[in-house]
Amino acid sequence: MKKTLFALAALGAFAGAASAQSTVQLFGTVDLAARYVKNGDVKRTDLASNGNSTSRLGVRGVEDLGGGLKAGFWLEAAVNPDSGTADTSRFWGRRSTVSLMGDFGEVRLGRDKMPTQLAFEAYDVFGATGIADINTTYRVPSGITVAANSRADNAVQYILPGNLNGVYGTLAVAAGEGVTGGKYMGGRIGWASGPVDVSVAYGQNEITDSDDFKRFVIGGSYDFQVVKVLANYQETKFQDQKDRHMTVGASVPFGVGEFKASYSKIDGRGGAIADRDADQFAIGYVHNLSKRTALYTTYAYIKNDGTANYVVADNGATSMTGRKSQGVDVGIRHSF
Repeated sequence: MKKTLFALAALGAFAGAASAQSTVQLFGTVDLAARYVKNGDVKRTDLASNGNSTSRLGVRGVEDLGGGLKAGFWLEAAVNPDSGTADTSRFWGRRSTVSLMGDFGEVRLGRDKMPTQLAFEAYDVFGATGIADINTTYRVPSGITVAANSRADNAVQYILPGNLNGVYGTLAVAAGEGVTGGKYMGGRIGWASGPVDVSVAYGQNEITDSDDFKRFVIGGSYDFQVVKVLANYQETKFQDQKDRHMTVGASVPFGVGEFKASYSKIDGRGGAIADRDADQFAIGYVHNLSKRTALYTTYAYIKNDGTANYVVADNGATSMTGRKSQGVDVGIRHSF
């Protein structure tokens, strides 16, 4: 009885909080695919999540404070629908922020993606997700840990307002709070108008008092209507280790569907990654059954050279240095 009363009280408290908001929205995505991966001589077939879009569950809301001022929150968790599990290390690991918004732009506090990662993903035709994810062939240089790389804890961001004739941008600072590689400073500036979208981003993480991990990204896209072309170039550097990553891709609308293809070149230079080179090829098709539901299939192939050991997906292979990795998946994505 006590447990029931406690649950009702908690539900009532949440409902009372929600009623004070202008809008509160529960949202999410469930994405599952049958996947086959061959890394070297090791083969594996399983049911995998996140083939076309990352599976997630979230709640977000905005309150109108008057005078053009708004407050907002965003809580988003990664989920694994193939096993019914969630991230055990941090439930709201994808995003947990509170914001103040107005004509001045937005000030956002909390855990979120950093500008350099967003710039990297924005110009990948596969959205940096699934078996063709270009993040698969992106790695932090050897011998260091960068805690605030794709996402950062304890971050403060300023986002430009959306009425600057297509100019957009973000500045971000993350307090390290004693975590190695957790202190981040970076930003992104871009311009989008009609079919054109271009941006440049730079960020650095403090590894020691004298050494920083640096990341530079430039990219763009142009929509010709019959085909959309995207490209990005990224360079990361720490001491004598430098990694260059270039991706070009295209998407072609076809009825209610869309064909996609991309090519990535990875060039490791200096130090421990001097001979870590690879090429990645990917092709896919998405068939939209509705605005919220789609069927898809993707094929990806990585050719490792030198000391490179990238894989399209982990299947337990113990050594992939200089070997080939490939995989294909067929799945369904539903958003709500």
